[in-house]
Amino acid sequence: MTLLSVNLNAVAQLRNRRDLPWPSVVGIARVVLDAGASGITIHPRPDERHIRRTDVFELADMLRAEYPEAEFNIEGYPSPDFIALIQQVNPQQVTLVPDSPEQATSDHGWDFHGKGNYLTSMVQQIKAPGRRVSLFCDPEAGIDGVTAAKATGADRIELYTGPYGGCYADPDKAEYELAALSETARAAHAAGMGVNAGHDLTLDNLPAFQAAVHGVDEVSIGHGLTADALLMGFGPAVKAYCAVLDD
Repeated sequence: MTLLSVNLNAVAQLRNRRDLPWPSVVGIARVVLDAGASGITIHPRPDERHIRRTDVFELADMLRAEYPEAEFNIEGYPSPDFIALIQQVNPQQVTLVPDSPEQATSDHGWDFHGKGNYLTSMVQQIKAPGRRVSLFCDPEAGIDGVTAAKATGADRIELYTGPYGGCYADPDKAEYELAALSETARAAHAAGMGVNAGHDLTLDNLPAFQAAVHGVDEVSIGHGLTADALLMGFGPAVKAYCAVLDD
């Protein structure tokens, strides 16, 4: 069964349009967890354009006190400040992404060969009992890329599904992207790594992804789910995504 982690960056970004405390990131986290999400994902950036540092600690406190079984997944580039934050908060999962600070959103995976030594050092600093490390991975990484990712000591890869999500008007291109994602997922499993996935997954494209890419442990979904929540509400939107994942 594939678990759902809800990315709350879009909620925080909406809140930050005004100097007001709503919508509440912690409040929406409660709603999605009550509706069946297995965890919460956030990606705090240095400029705090969506998730703020205060959000990180407030979410951590709420999860520990009210939802001890829920998973807290924090994404980010492994800068010294980010690593220090991880050591303070101690989430169950850390997802390392190769984003530069000015990027609007994650848009590529790691160069596992070129950055292998660097990633090995970062993984060693971040891994701890009860805390796994996942590495953002291009869909076409394949066996060579996954072998290099495994050598860093990471526990999982997170398949970058943005190129697949961008194929909503091109079925042939979508099939090509699904084939690449499936091959890389198989390579990860063969190497003994877990597989996560995320970026631009929606209720429309998630069923085909589930059918083609087997053994995904967790999907992290924010933008698409938030867009659906504008029409459906966050609780019903989470239930709809969980129903697809259960299938």
